[in-house]
Amino acid sequence: MQRRAPAQHQADVDASTRQRLLAATAEVLSRKGMTKLSLSDVAAQAGVSRPTLYRWFASKKELLDTFGLWERQMYDRGIAKATTGLRGREKLDAALRFIVDYQQSYSGYRMVDIEPGHVIGQLSEVIPIMRERLHRLLPGPDGAVAAATAIRVAVSHYLVASDDADQFLAQLRHAVGLKHPPTEDAEIGSTESDG
Repeated sequence: MQRRAPAQHQADVDASTRQRLLAATAEVLSRKGMTKLSLSDVAAQAGVSRPTLYRWFASKKELLDTFGLWERQMYDRGIAKATTGLRGREKLDAALRFIVDYQQSYSGYRMVDIEPGHVIGQLSEVIPIMRERLHRLLPGPDGAVAAATAIRVAVSHYLVASDDADQFLAQLRHAVGLKHPPTEDAEIGSTESDG
């Protein structure tokens, strides 16, 4: 078996520790919200000492800023993985299915129940990002409107929890003009693209 160089091993350990801290932040946020988040709770959730946490994040603000970026990157990687190798309607449908799955499985999903004011305040930053990313999959003159409508549907499902994933997905499909899942409809609608 080939052994890794000590520097590479340390880099792997550091990356793993950072990931554990950020995942632990999501868990603690889902239980306590941002106001009551403590670095001690994050360290305990991650299974590391406070000095280890401080080695990565000098303050709660630094941790939360990094966490926000990490969340966006995690979402982007997930949607890229879900749509890899797909085109047109199939790619769009895979992206919509990812949105539903992500919202219903992500541990930070119900932070709106703990700190609604804070979450609603953040939506003004998140909605344009999500809308722009979905718009990339929706060419044509109505693409921007369809993307905005779908994101508003997703936000409403976030704010008022729904346990019906099929209904959520059907609403997203309707918002972007996918009348049927691509596997059920051989006809190609106006939303197909090679993007």
